[in-house]
Amino acid sequence: MTEPLTAATARRIALAAQGFADRRPEAPAKRHLLKTIDRLGLLQIDSVNVVSRTHYLPLFSRLGAYPRPLLEEIAWGRKPALFEYWMHEASLAPHALQPLMRWRMEDAREGVGIWKGVARFLRENRPFIDKALAEIHARGAISAGELEIGEKRGAGGWWGWSEGKRAMECLFWAGEITTATRRTTFERVYGLPDDVHPKSVRDAPTPPRDEAQRELLRIAARAQGVATERDLRDYFRMPVADTKARLAELVEMGDLLPVTVKGWDQPAYLAPDARRPRKITANALLSPFDNLIWFRERTERMFGVRVRLEIYTPAHKRVHGYYVLPFLQGEAITARVDLKADRKAGVLLVQSAHAEPWADAETPGLLAEELQLMAGWLGLSSVRVEPKGDLAAGLAAALTSDPPPPGRGTTRSVVEGARA
Repeated sequence: MTEPLTAATARRIALAAQGFADRRPEAPAKRHLLKTIDRLGLLQIDSVNVVSRTHYLPLFSRLGAYPRPLLEEIAWGRKPALFEYWMHEASLAPHALQPLMRWRMEDAREGVGIWKGVARFLRENRPFIDKALAEIHARGAISAGELEIGEKRGAGGWWGWSEGKRAMECLFWAGEITTATRRTTFERVYGLPDDVHPKSVRDAPTPPRDEAQRELLRIAARAQGVATERDLRDYFRMPVADTKARLAELVEMGDLLPVTVKGWDQPAYLAPDARRPRKITANALLSPFDNLIWFRERTERMFGVRVRLEIYTPAHKRVHGYYVLPFLQGEAITARVDLKADRKAGVLLVQSAHAEPWADAETPGLLAEELQLMAGWLGLSSVRVEPKGDLAAGLAAALTSDPPPPGRGTTRSVVEGARA
């Protein structure tokens, strides 16, 4: 029989699967980062640096003020534990996932689905592509800007990339080259897979397409705890038909359990080993690209809030701000803050602060604690709140008051006020 779950139970399962049921370590170390990334499956990469580039933020949300160079070491150091590829957008993931993505690299080479443009560029510009590859073979890892060919800028589509950048990105998507490192400017440096990936990855057999997709869906299910077909498909941006077929196979194998969730209008699947905590007491600022909330449909279904990225919205039409981080208080999203790291002034600037209807008296104080922790983690000396938004005054007052006693949790009213 299909097990019924309440919305509150599903939310706790999802939060626990994402690591929010665990206490933050007192001194986050490399092993904590690796464990968290393994649990999440992957980290989305984004270059926007208004607060911090997004791949740093999910680890801060779960671990607290960890040393940022640790992520750089495991992602782009001499012996990286992670690799880059197009998984959920551009992403970092443990090396074990590289063989699981080879079917997508083949799709890019063959022009399957969304990859038609990549395959066409590779096919129609093969002499140029071969010159780019020859440069990497001869010179080692280089950026697109260091290519001695292809200086002509693109027009219109492809983000105005130069021909060299287009060539490198197509080769990257096709798996013919990979990311060797990132420079301090966040510029990607490309290298040959045989020169970048560890021997264990190079020697790993390529699994059949269906087997790889089943494993990716298992990872997505473990990372989400309970999820719909669309949730699971979005995690690694899987094709629709393939996802439906693989989910049926996983259910038949007993690797996913069909469930219903009260208030959800779609069937759901439960990871068999998913934790079911009675209560979640985490407090965390969430990147708009955090794994917990990156699929907006799931976020609204789970938390009852509509999270929208307003970076590309004209300023006068923005509702919450330019780079807005939702605040997770226990089991609910209770507030949103538009943040900017003013590095010259040494200030974490709260450009606006808005409360959700179920925010309570503890929300300003708990949010203030997280903002102060973030400011210190970013190397900023203080937090300043601009008088914009219905939570701004309360938050500013909380930042100037004495710190609360340790161990404060979320009040019952917050949990009951959110979508139950």
